[in-house]
Amino acid sequence: MLTTQKAWKRNRLKNVSFLVLLLKMCFVFGQKNVIVIDPGHGGIDSGAIGINNIKEKDVALNVAKEIIRLNNTILENKLDIYLTRYKDTLISLSDRNWLAKTLNVDVFVSLHCNRAENSNAKGIEVYIHNSNRSKTKFSISLGLSILNETTQKLDFKKRGVKSANFQVLREAGNYSAVLVEMGFITNSDEANYFLKPKNTRGIAMTILLGIVNYLKLKI
Repeated sequence: MLTTQKAWKRNRLKNVSFLVLLLKMCFVFGQKNVIVIDPGHGGIDSGAIGINNIKEKDVALNVAKEIIRLNNTILENKLDIYLTRYKDTLISLSDRNWLAKTLNVDVFVSLHCNRAENSNAKGIEVYIHNSNRSKTKFSISLGLSILNETTQKLDFKKRGVKSANFQVLREAGNYSAVLVEMGFITNSDEANYFLKPKNTRGIAMTILLGIVNYLKLKI
């Protein structure tokens, strides 16, 4: 029993290794808006698998890393951005929420890709949790801002802001939280879109601009 407990603790520490970042923080919250970008899935959980064997977990992580890079370069580090995972590892949903709550974030954005039996299904949609939380209306505003930036600038079909009972939204703290379905990787056009690095930069930039516009920051 003791061996099992030790193994469980080791695995948990491995899964939440990203939390060591907390030790490096300077506690300058308030000087910058704090953002958590959550690349969905990871590790043994590939998420949806689409055309050309493209994996949802890879698309989400590539876009998240590009958001970090663009914030550092284009926006000159205007936002304080953290990822829930920085490599191909599986992080529990509760730990993703725990990080956001611990960092006292302003915005939480979970990145995913859609799939459908109908290969013609396409477009971007954003989800919020339809609850009575005080932040619900702000989450809707954040979702609309991201949706408008991505669909108008990249010419994706706009599928709207919808509600769902996803755990990362349901268990969110007192911050704006959305889940972005960045397109259908079961659609050949949208799957192939994510195979090109310039397109990854494009959607990362529009998501970042959606956050900036929501926060009413000048860039």
